[in-house]
Parts: sequence; C-alpha cells; structure tokens
Amino acid sequence: MNEPAVEVVECDVLICGGGMAGCGAAYEAAYWARAAKLRVVMVEKAAVERSGAVAMGLSAINCYMGMKWGENQPEDFVRYVRQDLMGLCREDLVYDIARNVDATVHMFEEWGLPFFKTPEGRYKREGRWQVMIHGESYKPIVAEAAKKALGEGNIYERIFIANLLLDKDDSGRIAGAVGFSVRDFKLYIFKARAVIVAAGGATQVFRPHAVGEGLGRIWYAPWNTGSAYKLPILAGAEMTQMEHRLVVTRFKDGYGPVGMWFLLFKATLKNAYGEAVEEKWAELLKEWLPYGAGKPIPTPLRNHQMLRDFVAGAGPHYLRTDEALTRMFAETQNDPRKVREIEADAWEDFLDMTMSQALLWASHNIDPAKTPSEVVLTEPYLVGSHGAATGAWVSGPEDLAPKDYFWGYNRMTTVKGLFAAGDGVGASAHKFSSGSYAEGRLAGKAALAYVMDTAQAAQIDQQRVESIKQALFAPLKAYEQAQARVTRGEINPAVLNPRQALVRLQKIMDEYCAGYEVGYMTNGPTLRRGLELLELLREDMAHLAARDLHELLRAWELWDRYYCAEAHARHILFREETRWPGYYYRGDFPKLDEANWHCFTVSRYDADKNQWQLNKRPYVSIVS
Repeated sequence: MNEPAVEVVECDVLICGGGMAGCGAAYEAAYWARAAKLRVVMVEKAAVERSGAVAMGLSAINCYMGMKWGENQPEDFVRYVRQDLMGLCREDLVYDIARNVDATVHMFEEWGLPFFKTPEGRYKREGRWQVMIHGESYKPIVAEAAKKALGEGNIYERIFIANLLLDKDDSGRIAGAVGFSVRDFKLYIFKARAVIVAAGGATQVFRPHAVGEGLGRIWYAPWNTGSAYKLPILAGAEMTQMEHRLVVTRFKDGYGPVGMWFLLFKATLKNAYGEAVEEKWAELLKEWLPYGAGKPIPTPLRNHQMLRDFVAGAGPHYLRTDEALTRMFAETQNDPRKVREIEADAWEDFLDMTMSQALLWASHNIDPAKTPSEVVLTEPYLVGSHGAATGAWVSGPEDLAPKDYFWGYNRMTTVKGLFAAGDGVGASAHKFSSGSYAEGRLAGKAALAYVMDTAQAAQIDQQRVESIKQALFAPLKAYEQAQARVTRGEINPAVLNPRQALVRLQKIMDEYCAGYEVGYMTNGPTLRRGLELLELLREDMAHLAARDLHELLRAWELWDRYYCAEAHARHILFREETRWPGYYYRGDFPKLDEANWHCFTVSRYDADKNQWQLNKRPYVSIVS
C-alpha cells in the first residue's frame, strides 16, 4: 500500500465538528480572532451546510426563554432542567446557557430563519420553552453565517478527526488533531493552540428497532457516532454522567417527533384499551420522590409509566392524534380555513425534519386526523444537548461557577486548551439546537481568550503522529493483505469488517447494558460480563479491514462508538442506584438513593495503561 499524502494545517483555534455548536464556536471565535489577527479553522466530516443533528431541518427551537417579554428567567430554566434530570445538572452551565440563548435565537431571525408569530408579534409557543419555526433550511442559514465569519480557506470538509494531539512535553495540554480525508487518500495534521470539540453524540451504540435495510432508521442523527466523547476520552479529559442516556417516545418505525402533538395539540398517550397511561399509573410517581411530585413529570418517569403499562399487557400504545385534531377542528367550529391551518402545522412538523414519517403513514394507510398513531420507546442514545447529560467535565463561567467547578476558562475541559460545546459538555441537558449554538459561542470566546493568554505554542510529538498515521490506514492494508482469503461475499477468516463489528457491539450493549430488548434492565454481574465481551471485541477490532475510504470511515466511527460503549457501561456499574427509571434500571439497586448518589460521576481514561478511574463529585446548587 502506498503512503498517503500529508497536509499540515497550522491555526490558533481548531473547531472539530460543523453542527450547531461548531457553527456557534466558529461565528464567535472568528469575531474575536479578527482583531487579534489569529486563525480559526473548522473541520467537518461531512458538509457544514447539512451536517449535525439539525441537518434535515427542525420544526421548533426547543430552548428559548423569552426574557424580553417576561416569559421566563434563567432561574426558571435551571429548575426545569434539574427536575427533568431527577436532581442532577450543572446549574452553573445551565444558567449560562439560559442567560445567553435568547440573543442567539434573535440572530437566527435576523439571518432569515422564519418564525411562527402571534398577532402581537411574539414567537408562537409550542410549549413553555419551545418556539415554532419553518425550519427546513435552519442549518443552511446558520452554516452560511459561520462560513462567512471564518472565510475561505479556513473550512475543511469531508475530513474525519480521529485523534487529538497532546503537547510533547506536557501530556495535559492540547496541541492539535489528526484526521483523514473521506474523499482522498490523505492525512491531515492540524496544529492548534486550542481545540474545541463540538462533534456529535452517539447513536447506534445499541441495537436499533429497525434492522436489515432499515438499520439507519433511528431517531437521532445516524452519522453522530460519539466523536464528542471519544476524542476527549482518549486525550485524558475527565468525563461526567456517561451513565446517563436518552430514551424517548417516538412514532413507531418513522421516529417522527411527538413534541408538537403533546405540547401544542394536547394529544394524549393511551394504551390499546383506551386508558390514559399517565392517569392509570399516577401512583408510580410516589416511589420516586421528591421528583415524582414535581412538575413537569420527568421524562424518565413518563417512560417508566409506559413500560409498566406494556409489561401489564396493555400495549400497543397510541398517541391519539385523531382525538386531538377532532377536538381542535371542533374548537374552530370546523372553519375550513382554520382547519387547513391546523393540518398544515401538523404536517409541516414532519416535513421540516422527518419526512419518512409522512411516507410511513401513507404506506400504512394512516390518516393521523382519523387514526391513532402507534408510539414506542426508542433504543438508548448518548447525547449531551437534548434530554440527556453525557459529556466532558468542564469549567463553568467565572461569575457563576462554584469554586470546584471553575479552573480558568469557560467550557474548558480538564485538558489545558481543550474546550467542549453542545453534545460534548456533560451534566448540561436541554440546550437543544439554540442552546448548543450559544454554548459554542461561549466556548469560542473562551478559547480565544486562552490563546491570547498563552504565549508559547504547544509542541507536536512527531513519533506520535507517525504512530497515529499507521493506525489510521491499517484497515486498508489489512484488507489488501487478506482479500485473497475471502470465502464468500464478506466472509473472511482473517479480518473483520466494520458492519460485522457494529452488529456485535450493538448486541453486547443491548443485552448486557440495558437495551430495549431486555426492558432497559441490567445489574452488576450482567454489566461485568458485558465489559468482558467488550474487551474481546476490542481485541478483534485490531483486525478491522476496509475496502475503501468509506469503509475506513466506518471503521473509525466504530472506534468512536466502542469508547462510548465502554464508558457508558463502566459508569452504570459505578452508580449503584436507579436514578433514571425508564432510561435504565439497576436490578440490584432498584431505588433512588439520594443519600449516597445525589452527586456527579466523573471518569478518566489513561490510554497508555488502558485503565479507567471513576469517582464522585459533589453537587453544588446555585438556584433555590
């Protein structure tokens, strides 16, 4: 195999990921870099215009305070997030998002994003924190601003960042990153004084409901493979709440959104016998005090009610879209114009972001105005921007963060010069697209401050770069050497292809780490057995083979998912309680344990020794 071409890119701030958080970081960092004559570079494995979780579009901005109209204050948002996360969130980080997010949303409108408006000129609310948008072009609008701010020559697309580089003389300091092109046989070495990890969370770590040809039909973006976690994990950054995961209610098979139907249309979740699930199982909430008595009902507890109803034999479950629309039509006295307006809002909810749901309904002869629509709980996802809180343990803002939560620069990880935003920040959920963008801006500004305060540039270890290069392209070499041993199709006794290894990873996680097929249940012995199987898989992944650059990308995305999987399993094993019923259950510790576990879990991985260290961090509240 020939040697790849090599390109070295020198910059001051490197942004890994071009989603909402990455675009926010690019826009803000570029502004501050201009006057200081510093260079900011963004790297994206796809195309910035249509990358990240908002790639297909969005029908609502789910994080907006409305402070200028006196609708909500940052303290209100902190209480809401804390309640939904069953008492655990970094209040300083959540407050910081809340006080900055409105300005970000107003920028989106200035750039041309169309909002639903009330007659008074306010944004039309879908729920307390959500505002409705015509969002099919949401990401292209945001991407255009970021690209314009950065300027030509500072955006590198179709490049997968596989490893971060540490200072040759200081293993606790960032020095850059290494990646490869997914279009050309080429290695990229990025030398940077600060790096912002703004990549995506992790999907398909668990076996999805859809199989075979439908394997990619999942709720969260299938191309988000956990780079936001793998990169800081391997760099030695401390990670927090990696045991947390998100399981959401979605329309079956199409994974269409249910938020508008619940919040705006007031649709009800009912079982096959017409019973309202939340009312039927209201007594369950008393087992999870104090959070079961709070409002709103935390998402995991709503899942818990639905799961208990399913085990009781009352499924399938339906969102009564038919009843909701019939009621709304009646409230308009069946005015044809108003009925069409309601129907347009309902369909746009899917056409803006999940077109496959509309196609699925059509293929199943379902009219949601006349027929109830089946819903299910999804497989688990690891995200830090939606309703879950996995990610890096980062410094908070100087004016808000408790002493133990601050070490110099906002959103900097425990590795000097390495920042995180969006999915990459732990213990700070419910920021969604707008909050992720706002957090990217915070990280971008802080990273520039770090660069300007740090005179001496980090030094690259060339031997380390060479080692990474050999490892990155090893799957291509493995295929080249082993292709003659193919017995039939993809069956080769000498190597493992990425698809085979992914299926194996998903099976392990689903069966041993509380996937949907086992009712999200696990225990200590099961987790330890799962970790043994993950270690065996890791040994076999040394024999991954790739036929081309596309499979090479899939091979390294698999490593993203692997480290996410191991961190997730180790964190669940460490937290000896069931904090989030409906997300996962520890059968050997089935109750909430406020006395011992009202705290954060923090892990650090030593890549040289292949060792994990986990410990607790105290919870410090700043909002009563």
